[in-house]
Amino acid sequence: MTDLQEQLIDLQTRVAYQEDTLEQLNQVITQQDADIAQLKQQIRILAQRLEDSLRTQGQEGELIQDERPPHY
Repeated sequence: MTDLQEQLIDLQTRVAYQEDTLEQLNQVITQQDADIAQLKQQIRILAQRLEDSLRTQGQEGELIQDERPPHY
């Protein structure tokens, strides 16, 4: 083989490895995006539950955090 052919084979090999790496990275990013979306949904649910719980404990639907402490 000539030097040019060896260089061409080397470049083709590198491109193949890079394409494989890019595909793997794409899969990781896609999974992370799905995980982030799920975590955001869980945070929304937990925040709503916390707010509902605070309202239930408060008077007349007020949030407890909005109440004046008893020493005022």
